[in-house]
Amino acid sequence: MQTLILCIDRDNDLGEKANIRGPLIGREANIEAAVKLGTADPEDSDTNTIFGGIRVLDDLTAKGIDAEIVTLAGDRNVGIISDQKIANQLEMLLKKFKAESAIFISDGAEDETLLPIVQSRVKIDSVKRIVVMQSANLESTYYIIKHAFNDPKISQTFFVPVGLASLIYAFFLLIDYPQGAIIGILAAVGLYMLYRGFGDSVSAFWERMKDSFYSGRMTFVTYAIACIVFLLATILGLINVWELHTSEGIWYYGIVPLVTIYINSTVWLYTVAILFADIGKIIDSRKSGRSAFRYIVPAFFAISMGMLFWGASTYLMSINPIIGIDSLDRHTGVQYFVYSIVAAIIIALLGIKISTNVRIEEKKGTADSADAEG
Repeated sequence: MQTLILCIDRDNDLGEKANIRGPLIGREANIEAAVKLGTADPEDSDTNTIFGGIRVLDDLTAKGIDAEIVTLAGDRNVGIISDQKIANQLEMLLKKFKAESAIFISDGAEDETLLPIVQSRVKIDSVKRIVVMQSANLESTYYIIKHAFNDPKISQTFFVPVGLASLIYAFFLLIDYPQGAIIGILAAVGLYMLYRGFGDSVSAFWERMKDSFYSGRMTFVTYAIACIVFLLATILGLINVWELHTSEGIWYYGIVPLVTIYINSTVWLYTVAILFADIGKIIDSRKSGRSAFRYIVPAFFAISMGMLFWGASTYLMSINPIIGIDSLDRHTGVQYFVYSIVAAIIIALLGIKISTNVRIEEKKGTADSADAEG
């Protein structure tokens, strides 16, 4: 065969909407599939892609070129899974037809992301994008926007922050405090953006918590304590910063004093939260007979970093007249800073030493067990 005409259905609309399995080989099979898909969803662009490929096939056949049309279907999980399915189907077809080149039929940029995959297996002579003609008036624009908002991915991303902002603004207007609306809206949108950015990490943490709860692990209790301590530390730090800001007008002097007082008042609570989370892992590892040495060093390092941040913030408080403490002079602040560095190094080295000894003991115990079995 000289030319293979490739139509791509990356998200497998053929299978999801018309119950048709790919790949589709030949003119009749593609026409039948396009009609079924168009009947099931007249708005689906893959229907036009297939008919566009058939038009190209007819043109090539009229010119005496040996060609065949094939439609490859991916998976509703667009990404690695769908692309692997399309690649496997393409390799199977190339073994059957031995095509010299291909013409890639696309309905947009999403399908064209597969071009490198296709090009690595067969030479592409042309890429034809099928664009549905629309009248450029207000009705068409409204329809496109409405269709986009019906997509859950777009609607969740757009409507949730707008809805949160509207509710918060309405609440603060109701209590006659419009100034607080700006703070509330920024906080809500910021939290939402952080959740969207760290969504995978949050979901993974939540799954670990549920697994720990149903499995009766100690990490569920220690993680819960760590979260509570972390939240209390954050609230305490914000209260201290706010009190200093409102009583002394410290914002005029810059953000460094505010950050310093926040760190100094919260660093040990954050350290305790990390230690609780780590202790739970150590206990569960020992109970299950698994190695716990890799959880020992982080505990000592957390204390070490706590010492460093506390010493550094204490020193800054001693030299800053805005947030200085009467009982803490500059000389004492330097001493605290130096002592904290020395203590941090000693604690970190102690953690490494203990972890190394635990690892050696575990390896020795494993070797003795193997010798006893032998």
